[in-house]
Amino acid sequence: MTDEQYMQQALKEAQRAFDEDEVPVGAIVVLKDRIIARGYNQVEKLCDSTAHAEILALTTAYNFLSSKYLPEATLYVTVQPCLMCSGALYWSKIGRIVYGAEDEKNGYKRVTGKTSPFHPKTVIVPGILQEECAQLMKDFFKGKR
Repeated sequence: MTDEQYMQQALKEAQRAFDEDEVPVGAIVVLKDRIIARGYNQVEKLCDSTAHAEILALTTAYNFLSSKYLPEATLYVTVQPCLMCSGALYWSKIGRIVYGAEDEKNGYKRVTGKTSPFHPKTVIVPGILQEECAQLMKDFFKGKR
């Protein structure tokens, strides 16, 4: 599958969050062309400010592999990771991070600027299905205003 096809799967997770009145961010972890973990924001549902899509997907992947590192895996996430998630991704040593929409308000770039907070070997691929990912966020917050 292509990055776009995998991002479509992450968008399905984001739609689950949207449907549950959570900020619509979805994530999947792929290893050897197989989805091994899925996650979507569940901050409200779990009353846990750390229950971001990326964190939940990482935890599932660690449990699936019985490993604390994911150097061969790729995380697909619909929105640029926040600083908290970036820290978790750093420690995961994940091989690739593919994200859709930029997050100027809460994304890692807001705090880190041009410095990458990820492991030095992690490859970052921004902007995959950016419009679709951004539109879901816009639709969610439009309904809140």
